[in-house]
Amino acid sequence: MQSGVGGASSDCPALETAVKRILIAAARVPRQHWSVQQLELGSAIICNSSTDSMELSRGLEPTLYTVKAIFILDNDGNRLLAKYYDDTYPSTKEQKNFEMNVFNKTHKTDCEIAFLEGRTIVYKSSVDLFFYVVGSSDENELMLMAVLNCLFESFNLMLRKNVEKRYLLDNLDGAFLLVDEIIDGGVILESDAQQVVQKVNFRVDDSPLSEQSMAQVLQSAKEQIKWSILK
Repeated sequence: MQSGVGGASSDCPALETAVKRILIAAARVPRQHWSVQQLELGSAIICNSSTDSMELSRGLEPTLYTVKAIFILDNDGNRLLAKYYDDTYPSTKEQKNFEMNVFNKTHKTDCEIAFLEGRTIVYKSSVDLFFYVVGSSDENELMLMAVLNCLFESFNLMLRKNVEKRYLLDNLDGAFLLVDEIIDGGVILESDAQQVVQKVNFRVDDSPLSEQSMAQVLQSAKEQIKWSILK
């Protein structure tokens, strides 16, 4: 399918014009200030901008399940983290094949949006990492981009601006927690990176002692007992 600005079909000029207007308006506001509510309003304007676009949207049922998948790859296309929220790719093998196809199409381009296998994909890279957010073919790219920006900024905060493979691997448990705070079952929960990181920090602080931390407590207790006996 030939795509125009924002992924709108060139066969529907009225819709493409509406998309252009939304993108121009959005460009005047920094992406980190976009809210989910504002993006939903933009989506509504697109769907109601003309008779043609209304006809196009009649067959689309509104849904909260915006995100189909999130994954992070290294600069060789290898999976570091992945979450899928539907059964389009039920097996790990199918998922990794899809991820490699996406990587091959995107890793040498400067674009932020791709269309592959009936999916809309937004992405960005940092050093040796590639971040991807996947939605359906008719999903609003601005909504997906808001999730992507939140995801990236959350990692930027968690990793203290060291958004690289080695730091991600050292904090993989926290990485999964971040994703779960942003998306739950495909539904967008949060688009503010500061809020996401605060919630993850709270969950970590509130969690029970791990085996490693328990061992550290026991070792510290032994040291204190030893020194008290020596005194």
